[in-house]
Amino acid sequence: MAVSQLPDSGEHSNDSSYQHVEVMVTDSPHMQTTSSRLTHPSQDAPDNGHQDNGRSSRLSRGFAKVLRKNQDYIRIRVPESRLDRLPPEWWKTGLTFLWAGFNLFCTTVMITVVNDRVPDKSVNPPLPDKFFDYVPRVEWAFTITEVNGMILVMAWFIQWLLLKHKSIIGRRFFFLMGTLYLYRIITMYITTLPVPSMHMNCAPKLYDDPIGKVHRVLQLLSGGGLSITGSHMMCGDFLYSGHTVMLTLTFLFIREYSPRSLWWYHLICWFLSAVGVVCILVAHEHYSVDVIVAYFITTRLFWWYHTLANNQSLRDSPHNYLNRVWWRFFFRFMERNVTTTVPCTFSWPLSLPATCFKNPCRRYSKVQSVREE
Repeated sequence: MAVSQLPDSGEHSNDSSYQHVEVMVTDSPHMQTTSSRLTHPSQDAPDNGHQDNGRSSRLSRGFAKVLRKNQDYIRIRVPESRLDRLPPEWWKTGLTFLWAGFNLFCTTVMITVVNDRVPDKSVNPPLPDKFFDYVPRVEWAFTITEVNGMILVMAWFIQWLLLKHKSIIGRRFFFLMGTLYLYRIITMYITTLPVPSMHMNCAPKLYDDPIGKVHRVLQLLSGGGLSITGSHMMCGDFLYSGHTVMLTLTFLFIREYSPRSLWWYHLICWFLSAVGVVCILVAHEHYSVDVIVAYFITTRLFWWYHTLANNQSLRDSPHNYLNRVWWRFFFRFMERNVTTTVPCTFSWPLSLPATCFKNPCRRYSKVQSVREE
């Protein structure tokens, strides 16, 4: 009896959690007699060298034919591991989605509050900005920024739907987005900058009109906080730039969770992100410091998080200073059961029912005869 591991086939060919071992059982007595004749060719070999070579060749072919006609295969499923190293845990993804939604809602409320604190541009003119000194304002540039942002968000959403481990990647995205907007709430509340350009017309201040403020919050939410939808007419949300956050964050996730061979896809997304960020400054909608701070915080938070997530040895190391960040408790909660690097694997978002696939091989416990008649 010979044992060999052969390529997998059948209904479980796509199942990576099992190894298939094929056991070859020889049940013909002719093989043994043929084998004995093959192991002692010198006893019956004629003196002629050419005839000896011909006889040995015929014996080899006959031996191979006997093996092919007298063999059965038993295919056995051997589980590699019963532990799922990348559990979906969709409930955690749902919690991070609520975290991101809560901070986005609080951002709209804070913009409404800060709008009443913005100094009048006739009293406090825009602060000097070196970029504005050399680059004149282009009116339509901010429209390019928001269009590029919508393209990147849509591209990332489609890519996320096609990912196999979308639950793990999704909660990482929602947590980072919610945390970045939490930082933005803090910065624009503690420091209210004057408008960066004289072209900006802020909405009237509503000091003692709570109903009017609620209406503005709902209007801002309904338009997605975009100027092209006519929903964002307030000022004060300058430090730091939320458009830069989304342009940078979506590009980082697109590049991180797509194959490196798709360099053209990465290049297009990088171009859209870079042009969108530059157009923010060309339109004079944000100070240069707003864009720089937004880029710095977004990239560092993304890299810190993924450094901890992709290096298991750093999580419990006493010499890892990244473990001192305030969100380490949330990180351990979300990544506790993720014990390996998330691979860049794609799958259909909706799986077809098992009845759609017809395969006569139902179980590997049956002996499959492959005799050649």
